[in-house]
Amino acid sequence: MGAQIAAHFANAGVPSLLLDVTPEAAAEGLKRARGLKPDPFFTPDTWKLITTAGFDEGLSRLAEADWILEAVVERLDIKRALLEKVDTARRVGSIVSSNTSGIPIAALAEGRSDDFRRHWLGTHFFNPPRYLRLLEIIPTTETSAAVIETVSQFADHRLGKGVVLAKDSPNFIGNHIALYGLVQLLAKVAAGEYTIEEIDAITGPAIGRPGSATFRTLDLAGVDILGHVIDNLHERLDDPVARTHFVLPPFVRQMIERGQTGEKAGQGFYKRIKNTSGESEILTLDPATLEYRPRESPKIGSVEAGKSIADVGERIRTLFNSKDKAGQLLRDTLAPALVYTAQVAPAIAHSPDDVDRVMRWGFGWELGPFEIADAIGIREVLEAAPKANAVPELWQQAIAAGRNRLRDSEVPPAAADLQILRSAKERSAVVRKNAGASLVDLGDGVLAVEFHSKMNAIGGDTIQMLQEGVREASKNFSALVVGNDGLHFSAGANLMLVLLEAQEENWDEIDLMVRAFQQSTMALRYADVPVIVAPAGLALGGGCEIALHADRVQAAAETYMGLVEVGVGLIPAGGGTKEMVARAVEQLRPGSNDLLPPMQRAFETIGFAKTSTSAQDAQRIGYLQPTDAWTMNRERLLADAKARALQRARDGYQPPVPRKAIPVGGETVSAPLKLGVHLAHRAGRISDHDALIGRKLATIMAGGALPNATTVSEQHLLDLEREAFLSLVAERKTQERIAHTLKTGKPLRN
Repeated sequence: MGAQIAAHFANAGVPSLLLDVTPEAAAEGLKRARGLKPDPFFTPDTWKLITTAGFDEGLSRLAEADWILEAVVERLDIKRALLEKVDTARRVGSIVSSNTSGIPIAALAEGRSDDFRRHWLGTHFFNPPRYLRLLEIIPTTETSAAVIETVSQFADHRLGKGVVLAKDSPNFIGNHIALYGLVQLLAKVAAGEYTIEEIDAITGPAIGRPGSATFRTLDLAGVDILGHVIDNLHERLDDPVARTHFVLPPFVRQMIERGQTGEKAGQGFYKRIKNTSGESEILTLDPATLEYRPRESPKIGSVEAGKSIADVGERIRTLFNSKDKAGQLLRDTLAPALVYTAQVAPAIAHSPDDVDRVMRWGFGWELGPFEIADAIGIREVLEAAPKANAVPELWQQAIAAGRNRLRDSEVPPAAADLQILRSAKERSAVVRKNAGASLVDLGDGVLAVEFHSKMNAIGGDTIQMLQEGVREASKNFSALVVGNDGLHFSAGANLMLVLLEAQEENWDEIDLMVRAFQQSTMALRYADVPVIVAPAGLALGGGCEIALHADRVQAAAETYMGLVEVGVGLIPAGGGTKEMVARAVEQLRPGSNDLLPPMQRAFETIGFAKTSTSAQDAQRIGYLQPTDAWTMNRERLLADAKARALQRARDGYQPPVPRKAIPVGGETVSAPLKLGVHLAHRAGRISDHDALIGRKLATIMAGGALPNATTVSEQHLLDLEREAFLSLVAERKTQERIAHTLKTGKPLRN
């Protein structure tokens, strides 16, 4: 865990020293981190900001550090012994923290110097720290307020963390609450009432939780880690009745003893094997025998029906009230877990809002426990829970007032400068709206275009609002921001619409669609006001093309950009190919006129459908420019984009001059590119259809079927894009690829 925390500091551009028992152990820890999937680093070179050393050598270097973070084994005696050495080696005023997941923070600092204790606190990162936003900060009564503020601000702005201040209670907030519900579910499996697969089918996306659900998550975290954390909580709780809720079933203890500890051991609640055909197969644990059997695919009526309910609160309420196994499980396990959360929240957290944020940010829940109780109804939750449970004080006032929920609205943003788009909409700042997008006044003269179609796919409504956004901003605002609060900026064009039109052979309609999208991206590029595009999550295909045409991009650090059209048998035709050609020209070395090397790189970027693993990686690939920037905290993204837009306006923004003479290589570029396609086809690395796409792409990269190098306009390249797109979408194999992707979410190699 220490190496992964160091990796995330490196992602933020902060150098760190990683210490372990020996220099070799520290180096090995960094090496393991570099091999982890998902990757804890933003780019292949980010790890170079980390240096390693052993404790004997490295402790003397602690005097150079601003923040010393302890993440050794979860034993009080070992941590205390190390912190005693740290206290001697550190400089006065440096911050010291522990990443413990449950040992009392105050107890760890006993015997330390006054300055140490004033600069001491708990900083509980959730694993993996790059991908889980939560950071629980646990101060003691002696921790300086300035230290709490410094760490909170740094974690928020530099590390991108959702910061929650927790009380110094056993296992803090997240693990305490999560473990209660988990033990309830394990008991159902131990009793034989539900299979592992049934519980995962009910407790995953069906109730707004990650696809890994319950048991796949435990395999990833480690079943042995579960045992340790449960034991720690059981031991440290003062209430003997509460302790009875945190006891693992015997079969889980036996799993740990037998080494069935999850992913790292190759077997846990699930086991992946190679079957007799050499194909990968997943088996499931039989808790009665601890042997493995073929995995089953449970069909639970309410879960299947719930897939059509988009609103997660409504979906949970429907499942909770259903009469089948899903409803029974949720009434038996979720209801008591929600009541327990409401009972203990005042002792472990400063507000119900903080509890909900912890479970959202640390465990990937779409709704926190109090939000879930509000969605179901407090009375319905209490009715389903064991009657021995007293009504929690947090709910008593609401019930006395005749209310059936704690809150009347969503959990508010954690700070005034977070989620500014949401705040703008709450104050009725929507200027215009259709089914696919809205224009929202962000204040201070900045207009936003917000996408809100499914997966923010780009269709006619989105294109219309982009064009209206440029017109409205040019007339009545100082700047335009394109972004949204969705999980993904945009998954690209509405492929279903494209496929339907192609199957009906409505070529003129497709031509108009492509022209309209090209006009929209070009309008963004040449708008009279600065346009800042703020992608986050997926920015694929058309979503990437919108970003390519911004004056500046302010991306979330976790942005996965790519021109991926070749995967469905097409080429980028919203200006993406044109823009990559123009950018390739800009990469020419001074004094050189050899267009082939930069065009080759751009050709491979599109042809291999390269997708960035982060915003930093997008800059390495070429989707982001050196003038673009990224935001570590997703909830600050639009505030940063707005600030960037205003700064560009204050700087006296002028639209760029249209490119009318872009150098292209003609045959000197297309011939070698097509030769590469031919050789790859001959070697069996690409299909006939891949080769067709490659040849058409090579022609565009060369500026068309030109015998010699020359210059062309942007419109010329846009026309080539559109013609290639129309030609390819008419191909049967392209339509098969689109249909397959829509059905499975995966590309088809035909």
